[in-house]
Amino acid sequence: MTEFIENLVSGSAGSTITLANTLTILGSMIAIGLFISFIYMLTNKEEGYTPSFPITLIMMPTIVAIIILLVGNSVARAFSLAGAFSLIRFRSTAGDPKDIAYVFFSVAVGLAGGIGYIGYAALFAAVLCLAMVILTKIRFGKPRNSSMHLKITIPESLNYQGLFDDIMSKYTTSWNLQKVKTKEFGSLFELVYQVQLKNGASQKEFIDALRCRNGNLDINLTLMAFEEKVYV
Repeated sequence: MTEFIENLVSGSAGSTITLANTLTILGSMIAIGLFISFIYMLTNKEEGYTPSFPITLIMMPTIVAIIILLVGNSVARAFSLAGAFSLIRFRSTAGDPKDIAYVFFSVAVGLAGGIGYIGYAALFAAVLCLAMVILTKIRFGKPRNSSMHLKITIPESLNYQGLFDDIMSKYTTSWNLQKVKTKEFGSLFELVYQVQLKNGASQKEFIDALRCRNGNLDINLTLMAFEEKVYV
């Protein structure tokens, strides 16, 4: 038992692949991946997440460990590192930077496990997951006022320059007109703002004030940039 525990920490970089060793590494990587995935879901409850991403975090350490196991010798392993890290290219669209951090985190754990340092892989996972939980709980880096996207449709007869400045001043701490485009063959304009609502400001009152100014046309106020995320 003591020898087995020592092997988990000391590694098996130079040893021949055996069935028992392989199953131990793969089982450990799946368990650590489950732990990382659980922490990811816990720390992203408020922001939401793509449902398939936690599954990816479970599989990522195991896949990387398999690659390292199949590489075998240290020279080939050095050339395989770039290929292992290129696994992050599975994401077709740019995601939250925190999601990318979890991907690199999972790859690093898989590399450690594949080489044979299962004890250190578990230690890395525990320390980094604890850091993620603490940073999320203390809301590190999050502004007091959430940034929101505001889309306002107005008729083409209205001059949009300065049209909503007084309303913005009343309900927001800052606003920035990012884009103006025409709709319905030029009969309508769509204004896209980035705004930060004041603490305690009513979103309904804010939208009602805008509706009185834009002729009760469409208004869209969204908090998240990625609409495909889900909340749990």
